[in-house]
Amino acid sequence: MKTSRIIIIALVVLILNAGITLVLINQKEAKTPATTTTMVNPSHNQRHNEITSAVQAVEPAVVSVNVTKTQLVRPGFGFSIFDFFGDIPIQRQVVSIGSGVIYDANGYIITNAHVIEGATEIKVVLPDKREFIANVVGVDNTYDVAKLKIDGNNFPYAKLGTAKELLIGEWAIALGNPYGFMMSDPKPSVSVGVISALNRSFQPQDGHRYINMIQTDAAINPGNSGGPLVNVKGEVIGINTFIVSGTGDNVGLGFAIPIDRVKSIIKIL
Repeated sequence: MKTSRIIIIALVVLILNAGITLVLINQKEAKTPATTTTMVNPSHNQRHNEITSAVQAVEPAVVSVNVTKTQLVRPGFGFSIFDFFGDIPIQRQVVSIGSGVIYDANGYIITNAHVIEGATEIKVVLPDKREFIANVVGVDNTYDVAKLKIDGNNFPYAKLGTAKELLIGEWAIALGNPYGFMMSDPKPSVSVGVISALNRSFQPQDGHRYINMIQTDAAINPGNSGGPLVNVKGEVIGINTFIVSGTGDNVGLGFAIPIDRVKSIIKIL
C-alpha cells in the first residue's frame, strides 16, 4: 500500500514539473521578438566600383556630334505641269547625330568618318551643354576615322590607352549618344559588357575597311558611332563604329576600331 502511494506521489510530482516547464518555455517564447528581415541600403562606398570610376573619368569628354546635311530630293508632284519638264529637285536639310570623344585639352575630337560624311555643319555638344561649331581637321575614309577641332582650351579630355593587351572576357564600357535626337539631355548613355572577341575583320563596306576590330556585347545602337569604348581604368581602347544586326538595333554584336590604329591615323591627319 505504501509503495503504491509513493508511486502515485512520484507521478504527480513529474506531471507538475512537466507542466511548470512548459509554462516557462511558452512565456520565454512569448517574450522573444519574432525574427525580422532588415533592409540594408548600400552605402556610397559599396556602390562605387571600377566601372563607376571609369565612367566618371571619361564621361565629361564624350560629346554629341550633331550633323546637318543638305540633300537633293524630288518632290513627286504627280501629274501636273511639272511632268512636262520633269520633277525639279529641291534641297532639304537633314540632321543626324553621332558621338565623339575629346582626347586633347585644346579641343581635338575623334569620331567616325561616316558620322560627318556630307556634313554642311557640325555642332558638337558637351555633357555640360556647351555647344561649338566644329571644323574638320582630317578624314580617313578607308578606316572610318575623322578628326575634329572646336575652338577653346582646357576642355575635359579622355586618356587614350591601348588595345594590344586586351583580354577576352574583361569588362568593356561603351559611351555615346544612342538615339540622342529623342533626348534633350546631352550627357552620354553608358552600357557595360565584355570584350567578346578580338581581331574581327570584314569585307570592305561602303568604301571602309574594317580589320582587326574589337567585338563587344556592350550595347551599341544608332548614335553610338564615334563614341569611346573604355576599360575599367578609364582608358579609351576603341572607337565604337558599327553593329551587326538583322533589325538595326543592338543584339550584342558591336564592333570598335582599336585605339592604336586610331592614334596612328590622327597623328597624320
